[in-house]
Amino acid sequence: MIERHIESLDWVTLILVSCFIVIALAKYLYPKRFEEFILLPLTNKYFLIQGKNDLIIHPFNLLLFIVQVCVASLFIFLFFENKTSGNSWLFIQILTGYTVFILIKMSVEKIISVIFSIEGIINQYIYLKLSYKNFLALLLFLANILFYYIIEPSKVVLIILATCIVFFNAISLIYSYKTYKNNILNNFFYFILYLCALEISPFIILYITLV
Repeated sequence: MIERHIESLDWVTLILVSCFIVIALAKYLYPKRFEEFILLPLTNKYFLIQGKNDLIIHPFNLLLFIVQVCVASLFIFLFFENKTSGNSWLFIQILTGYTVFILIKMSVEKIISVIFSIEGIINQYIYLKLSYKNFLALLLFLANILFYYIIEPSKVVLIILATCIVFFNAISLIYSYKTYKNNILNNFFYFILYLCALEISPFIILYITLV
C-alpha cells in the first residue's frame, strides 16, 4: 500500500460523510424508488414505473443531484496537482462551475422545449439523463473514497476512469435516443440542431475555456 502524505482532508471527509447521509436519506424516504434506481444498469423498470408523469424536481432526484455535483467536483479536483494541499477554495470553484454549467444547460433545454412545443418529450429526456448521471455519481462516490483515503491515483488511472464515465454516459444517451426514436425521426432536423447546440457545443466551449 502506498503511504499518502496529506496535510488535511477534513473538508473532504465532511463532504463525503454529508453525501453518505444524503444517500441514506434518499433510501430511507423513498425505499422502493431507491431499490429500482440502483438496478438501472440491469433493467428499465425504474423508468417504466417512476418515469411516467414524474417531475424532474422530485425530492428524490434533487437529493441525488446534490450528491452528483459534490462527488463529480471531488473527482475533477483529483486532476489538480495541488489536491494534497487542502485547497478547499479550488474545490468550491469547481463545485460552483459544475453546478452552474449543469443548471444552465438544463434551463436552455427547457426553454427550447417550450419554443418548439415538445415539453413532454424533453422533460422525459432530461429525466433519463439526470437519472443515469445520478447513478454514476454513486459509483464516483465509492471511487472518491478509494482515491482520497486508500490509494494514490495516477493521472492515467483518473483518465481511464473519466473515459469510462463518458462511455457509459454515451450509452445512456443512445438508450434515450432509442426510446424516442420515432419522435426523433419525425423531427430529425430539430434533433440534429439540438444535438449540436446542447449536447456537443457546450462541452467544446467548456474545453476551450479551461484549456
